[in-house]
This record gives sequence, C-alpha cells and structure tokens, in this order.
Amino acid sequence: MDTNEMTNDTRGGPRRFYSQPRVCQFCTDRSAKIDYKQTETLRRYVTESGKIRPRRQSGACAKHQRELARAIKRARHLAMLPFTGEILR
Repeated sequence: MDTNEMTNDTRGGPRRFYSQPRVCQFCTDRSAKIDYKQTETLRRYVTESGKIRPRRQSGACAKHQRELARAIKRARHLAMLPFTGEILR
C-alpha cells in the first residue's frame, strides 16, 4: 500500500491537505504594491490568531514574503494591525 493511499486508521490521524503551489500575486500583478498603510491587503496574510501566514499558505514568492513580513511588523508597531487575534482578547 502506498503512503498516499493510507486511511485514517492506518496512519493514526487525518490526512493533511496540501494545495497546489500558487503563483505570487505581487509578481503577476506589477501594480500591486506592498505597503504597511494598506491594512486590508495585509490582513489576508495574517491568521485569525495574529500570526503571519507562511509562504506555502500565502502563495507569495520569497522576495515578496519578506516584504509582506516587514510591512506587517511595521503596521503592528504603528498599531494599524493587532499583534494578537480577536479571540485572545
């Protein structure tokens, strides 16, 4: 039996779903800029608990993921984005 064909009972847990790698939104759309003042854009790259989403979830390339992280941290420092999620408050 192949490891991909195993079910819940043989592996001991639910299967993890890994989506297809996506193309970086900022590479394809040159007009989209990463700015710390655009909080609505940055909120899509932050989880409900307040963590920055990893590259495999956000679909950003390495260059733009670094820019996103820098912009999110800057917006947090200026109190435009919360450090924690709404649930923890």
